Amino acid sequence: MSSQIRERIVRRAALELKDGDYVNLGIGLPTLVSNYVPNGIEIKLQSENGMLGVGPFPERGHEDCDLVNAGKQTVTALPGASYFSADQSFGMIRGGHCDVTILGSMEVASDGDMANYLIPGKLVKGMGGAMDLVSSQSRVIVTMEHTDRKGNPKVLKACTLPITGLRCVGMVITELAVFEIDTQKGKMVLTETAPGETVESIRKVTEADFEVSPNLREFRTS
Repeated sequence: MSSQIRERIVRRAALELKDGDYVNLGIGLPTLVSNYVPNGIEIKLQSENGMLGVGPFPERGHEDCDLVNAGKQTVTALPGASYFSADQSFGMIRGGHCDVTILGSMEVASDGDMANYLIPGKLVKGMGGAMDLVSSQSRVIVTMEHTDRKGNPKVLKACTLPITGLRCVGMVITELAVFEIDTQKGKMVLTETAPGETVESIRKVTEADFEVSPNLREFRTS
């Protein structure tokens, strides 16, 4: 994934955060969202390995090897940050104390199902905390590329990989489009397209059936 594509996705995702939100960012692409939180918006970042008040990535030469997020990246701590055990961290997650969860995914279905922890043919350690996060009643936003490396759609009618969570995803943000999902009705709606994209170009790379919002617009920038 090019840096331009990554930035487009995470910049758009950051606009979904509201002042005062408690937010958990998944490993990989979602961790970059913290770099683009809009001015005037204050959030509390929680890392599932046991930290609340995660700050931005440190400048080179100022890393602290004892301050890492769940992806083992060095981070900084904001004033008032707190530390606790992993079991307490997951207690916070399962207790519904996170407002927003942003995760990457291998596949998302039109009804909000997601599969994000198994890459075919690869050895992986497990699903991490994703299953807990998506069942925590927080708002779940998926950030991912629209297709895989072979050009196959990742927004599907039904997931083909092992399921992480059923009807849990409320929004999907890719480099091409933004979809909102009504998990109660199992309905996906195209709400935004990237500059230069059309409904027809999105349909060509999307297996899932989706409706088009009457207020369809280009990506929000603020």
